[in-house]
Amino acid sequence: MTIMQLSSKQKKATIGIVLLLVIAAISYYISERKVALPTMTVQEKKARFISLIVPAVDHVYHDLMSQYEDVKGIIDSGKNNSEIEKLKTEYKASTDRELLMALKPHPKSIAIAQAAMESSWATSRFFLEANNIFGVWSFDENEPRIAALKKRGDKTIWVREYDSIEQSVYDYYRTLARGNAFKEFRKATMKTDDPHVLVTKLDRYSEKGSVYGKELSAIIKFNHFDDYDNDDMITAEEAEADIETTEVEDDME
Repeated sequence: MTIMQLSSKQKKATIGIVLLLVIAAISYYISERKVALPTMTVQEKKARFISLIVPAVDHVYHDLMSQYEDVKGIIDSGKNNSEIEKLKTEYKASTDRELLMALKPHPKSIAIAQAAMESSWATSRFFLEANNIFGVWSFDENEPRIAALKKRGDKTIWVREYDSIEQSVYDYYRTLARGNAFKEFRKATMKTDDPHVLVTKLDRYSEKGSVYGKELSAIIKFNHFDDYDNDDMITAEEAEADIETTEVEDDME
């Protein structure tokens, strides 16, 4: 039977199926193009990562530090107001000290090292498709998110989708500022800014446990990420130039 011999309803159904297949093929092609990356050397991969991530982390860090210092000034003056109370509610803080613990941003070197580890140096599917640089999961079906390709048993894993890298960085800092699992980490940030000490308190961020902190410390040390903790605002050009002075190795930590 040819298509000319089909009934009107059958023709419409056939055409509809064909259109769906074409749309699916186009969507798949676009998706594959979106995640495709050219073959890069170790130096090129790191340079791309640095130029994408470091300026975003730097901007977010300075923004959060400014907020922390403003709030600390208000608290130290003894003039707490409704805004302070709202922040306590938002960050699940019951005291002024807990609020300051939540608001104080941890060193940039830790954020950059975690970004490198969690996104495979900005090459992961979660980053390429959803700007999710830290592998932050989603438990809200109403928020933008994408599904992981692998399931845990019969359960689908979802990760949040962000409009920009900066939005992802803000949410990452917020996650560490609010999560009960990171309370010891927040306490430690009030005592030291040493990234190698602080990462030992991030064992609950990953299923790797205490090994996770050791790996982060190695990444920070090998790539001199702690240099960024002493810098002022960093432009994309400066971040990219930094990689040119870094010793190139065959393998990345």
